[in-house]
Amino acid sequence: MNFLTSWSGGKDSCYAMMQAIDQGLVPKVLLNMMNENGKISRSHGLPLSILNQQAQKMQLPLEGVPATWGDYEAKFISTLKTLKAKYDLDAAVFGDIDLQAHKDWEDKVCEAASLKAILPLWQQDRITLVNEMIDNGIETMIVSCNTMMGENYLGKVLTKELAVELKEKGIDPCGENGEFHTLVLNCPLFSERISLPEFSIKTYNDYCFIVWEDFV
Repeated sequence: MNFLTSWSGGKDSCYAMMQAIDQGLVPKVLLNMMNENGKISRSHGLPLSILNQQAQKMQLPLEGVPATWGDYEAKFISTLKTLKAKYDLDAAVFGDIDLQAHKDWEDKVCEAASLKAILPLWQQDRITLVNEMIDNGIETMIVSCNTMMGENYLGKVLTKELAVELKEKGIDPCGENGEFHTLVLNCPLFSERISLPEFSIKTYNDYCFIVWEDFV
């Protein structure tokens, strides 16, 4: 079964993809929805250049699709249809854990494109998932977070100890509710670790995030 990965650049989409491969599925292409100018990802605020690096380390094509929030769904469906034909896809893999509205939307867009939506991490325990990701060689750093966590967490590599610390503070250790987002630096799917540009840190509208220097 050939599949597309809805690739955020973060830990959940990465581990979902690893799980799908372990189940015997074959990855063919990565899909990321970008902002209107096509330079920054909508979900995690990652430059296309970093996403391309990740894709190159996996020897997979990456489709970065510019979209507004208004035409996001229509473009997602049309891209799924195009990629289904181009890569002979059977399914799309997503990294969501338990947000039912997300699963409903993914089922909806995949049905519209005649694909099967697969969520390998669905309804698994959060802290267990983080530990499994780390044990399975996913190295990931926090690239954005809410002000409850604060700027000090940005740039930190997610460890088992850090996950426990977050949980004790009442923060979901997977960031499933948007408390934070991550960037995968290395994992078993990569041929080598990615390299990062310089960055600064800013807080805007109750959210802290890394601002990457523009580079190719």
